[in-house]
Amino acid sequence: MSINAIESVLQQMRATALATGIAPSSGAPVEAGGFAAELKRSLANISGAQQSAYAQAESFELGKPGVALNDVMVDLQKANVAFQTGLQVRNRLVTAYQEVMNMQA
Repeated sequence: MSINAIESVLQQMRATALATGIAPSSGAPVEAGGFAAELKRSLANISGAQQSAYAQAESFELGKPGVALNDVMVDLQKANVAFQTGLQVRNRLVTAYQEVMNMQA
């Protein structure tokens, strides 16, 4: 897997995060560190989306006012899509690592 392919996957992750509304706010400080920092931020966003969705589902189950079923289901699906995207990125990174390790010098 080339650097361009990794950059493409990273751009897809950013677009998915923006489309699902789980991207960090624009006021968040930008950390340096390249790909590793971006991957860490993406994983934190995925975790945050899951925790938020599960908390909202629990609130609905407890019958708290102001929590609609359709909002809960949409947030759970957003968290699921984010998780599946992260899982595919991990799979591609593992495949790229294996390819690099199998290269002959």
